[in-house]
Parts: sequence; C-alpha cells; structure tokens
Amino acid sequence: MKIGELAKVANTPVETIRYYEREQLLPEPARTDGNYRIYDEDHAQRLGFIRRCRSLDMTLDEIRSLLKFRDAPQEDCGQVNQLLDDHIGHVASRIAELKTLEKQLKALRLQCGGPESANSCGILQELDTAALAPETFGQHAGHVHGSLHGAAGSKRSA
Repeated sequence: MKIGELAKVANTPVETIRYYEREQLLPEPARTDGNYRIYDEDHAQRLGFIRRCRSLDMTLDEIRSLLKFRDAPQEDCGQVNQLLDDHIGHVASRIAELKTLEKQLKALRLQCGGPESANSCGILQELDTAALAPETFGQHAGHVHGSLHGAAGSKRSA
C-alpha cells in the first residue's frame, strides 16, 4: 500500500508517518520503480503500536525502547515493566502539578467577584503583581505552558 493508504488505514497524517520514519521508529519501506513508498501489514501493525503508545503519552524514546523489546520477543520484559512504572510515576507527578495549577487558577479567579471595569479587575491586578515577583505565584517545575507534555526537546511530538 502507498503512504496515503497507510495513513487512511491507520488514521494517521502522512507527515506523521514520514516523521516516524525519520525518527527510525518505522522501518524504511520498499520503493516502487517510480520511487513511491510501498508499505505492508507489518508497517501498519507497527504504526498502530506507535500510535497506541503516543495515546498513552509516551515519549519517542520510550517508544523506541518498547519497540526494541517488541522486535526481540525472546528477551526478558523486566525493563518493559520498569519503563512503564517510570512512566506511571511521571504521569502521577504531572497530575499533582496540574492539581496545584488548578488550585492556583481557582484562587486567582476568586480575585474578581463579577463584571467590573478591567482597570479594577482583581485577576488582572494579581497577574500584574505576580509578573513583578514570579516566584510568589505559579511555579511549575518542568511545565511547558499550554501543553500537557514534558520539557521542550524531549521528543514528545507527533
């Protein structure tokens, strides 16, 4: 099957498939005489595995490790268990961080009781105060603002 067919079967954008190839998560497919990529069922299965791991918010490095074990089924899976335990710990830490963030946002929301002029809005005033002394409000270790994923550069994309 061509890349467009694989994308449709796996419900995955073509560019994501190419990205996984560049990251060497998907093996390079055979090519036709016209230089089109030709994928087989193994590619579709592997892509499904990768997408499932991504849905569990695993990093590309974590997926790479799991794929090594998937490709060597005779190996002991102790490291797979450890990887998952580590990932569970990471998720638990993020949940705690998000709960703290939620409390901070709720406290901030209490700063303004109702519609007022923006000039006297308690939320805006608190944010201005926090901007002058950021260590007093809203510190999130390792938090990438606007994202539920880890620190920048940890290869959590796609």
